[in-house]
Amino acid sequence: MILGRVIGTVVSTIQHPFYSGKKQLIVAAILPDGSFDGDKYIVAVDTVGAGEGQTVLIEDEGNSARQIIGDPSAPVRSLIVGIVDGVDAAPESSRLEN
Repeated sequence: MILGRVIGTVVSTIQHPFYSGKKQLIVAAILPDGSFDGDKYIVAVDTVGAGEGQTVLIEDEGNSARQIIGDPSAPVRSLIVGIVDGVDAAPESSRLEN
């Protein structure tokens, strides 16, 4: 799973029938402190009603995504599966001590 921030939407008039009526969002990967994690961007199908600027949890593995939506033949890899209210992580220095 990937922690990310929604930075935009994808609009397409011609698409695979699976995507009809589904919102696709552009998500930038972030670190637990909220800073962007390099140039990692993902286009993910929104399953929870996320909006621009929100922190989200992404399932980025095709088989798991297909199991979540219940369609073993769906052409999907990434799903937004949660809106994150907060992240509580130990400081990096204490993580290195263990």
